[in-house]
Amino acid sequence: MRKCILIVCVGIFLSFLACTSQKQQNINDVITLDSLKSIPLTIAIQTGKSFNNPSFAIWIEDMNEQILSTIFVTKSVATNYYGHAYSKNNVWLPDSGISIRPATLPYWLHKQTGGNITAVNLQNPIVPDALSGATPKGSVTIYSSIPETFPHKIKVCLEINQAWDWNQFYTNSKYPNSFEYKTSAQPSVIYAVNVDVTSKNTIYYMNPIGHGHFAGENGELYTDLRGHTSALQIVDFISVTLK
Repeated sequence: MRKCILIVCVGIFLSFLACTSQKQQNINDVITLDSLKSIPLTIAIQTGKSFNNPSFAIWIEDMNEQILSTIFVTKSVATNYYGHAYSKNNVWLPDSGISIRPATLPYWLHKQTGGNITAVNLQNPIVPDALSGATPKGSVTIYSSIPETFPHKIKVCLEINQAWDWNQFYTNSKYPNSFEYKTSAQPSVIYAVNVDVTSKNTIYYMNPIGHGHFAGENGELYTDLRGHTSALQIVDFISVTLK
């Protein structure tokens, strides 16, 4: 199926949680990208105890796992611009700069690029600027929408990864010859939920369904999460609501 990015409105609000109250900070204005009739979609990400500046992407697939629309991607992944670049000799540089890190979000990256990450033009964003933003500092609510032309049955997905979160299974020496693995540690975690577009005013909750390749070498979904620990605590829950 032809891949497209058809998002009508994207609004991103950071939620800084206190014990008894919640405060929201608007970091992006609502952006109108298309005039198609659409169905409001809200995605709420509640941070977990291991949340610490992760990268993530949110997108919509059909039931054949073909990407239909990317909703939001953190800016470093979208622009290939990271706080620490590295040279062709796989040496970390002290300054920020252009890099491509396939192990960051390999499941989404392979879908978004048609499986050819190495052919990405590093000077061009992977998605339009309107669909990317800085990593939230805390819980976040994303207001978006889906075109009425989409199938009635869709899958909403999220892939998230936090660099250098080593544990007893994914150790620094587990793959000694893989530089890309060392940019990630515990591989990315993929969450998903099947959504019936015709079921309005319904709240769905995403569940973890697997992880990406440890070095980003392919776009396969690996369903064994037994080696993951803190990576499963980056988020507490992710809800998807249709209005």
